[in-house]
Amino acid sequence: MNYVKVCALSELEENTPKRVELDGTPVSIVSTEGEVFAINDICSHANVSLSEGEVDDCMIECWLHGSAFDLRTGKPSGLPATRPVPVYPVKIEGDDVLVSLTQES
Repeated sequence: MNYVKVCALSELEENTPKRVELDGTPVSIVSTEGEVFAINDICSHANVSLSEGEVDDCMIECWLHGSAFDLRTGKPSGLPATRPVPVYPVKIEGDDVLVSLTQES
């Protein structure tokens, strides 16, 4: 897998998504519950940025219609979204957060 540095771990605030772009792909980086996750930043229901939503209980909620996606799997918890969004592998090396666009799911 090809990992790319997206930010410093020290830049991330707990439960506050950070939007980055990797090779033109919008990705939301989230630090929560002692882990760092990378999920595609575009809601599968309404084509809006998930990084503008709230994070709670390892879920990121789309601000527009309220669909929530599991940060571990990308699966929606309920309507209106029915399709998952891609999640990506994350590695931490020192203070560097590295992400690979190779999808985990």
